Amino acid sequence: MGEIKPIDGVIIKPLKRFPDERGTVMHIMKATDEEFKGFGEVYCSSIYPGVVKGWHYHENVTLNYVVLKGMIKFVLYDEREGSPSKGFIQEIFMGDQNYVRVTVPPGIWNGFKCMGTEPALVCNVIDKPHDEAETRRCDPHDVSIPYDWKRKDK
Repeated sequence: MGEIKPIDGVIIKPLKRFPDERGTVMHIMKATDEEFKGFGEVYCSSIYPGVVKGWHYHENVTLNYVVLKGMIKFVLYDEREGSPSKGFIQEIFMGDQNYVRVTVPPGIWNGFKCMGTEPALVCNVIDKPHDEAETRRCDPHDVSIPYDWKRKDK
């Protein structure tokens, strides 16, 4: 497995939730946020418990992931030429128990696995409209990315 360390350019930002007797407001992103690069598209996807969605990366798009419900293990792999973190793997557990936004620059492989017993709801704010032609995909269990999605009991 690759070395697990922070990846250059990835930003993890704690987000605020504002609960009251009516429900909860959950911040995702503002145009004034330092990580905001522009607006292209917002989409949400669900993922069932134990399922892995990945691997993929975008050549020209910055990703901003937030988990609105449930928990995921978000995994990143850096194989960018010239990157100081080339070859590193980064794991981030995010969702109900860690409400953060993860900003991923272009060129970093990423995928996620739903943790727990309930589906997770993932939101992604991207800086350009989705273009399949600039997206690269790889099977989540392809050995060319040095990561094993199995649970790791310590």
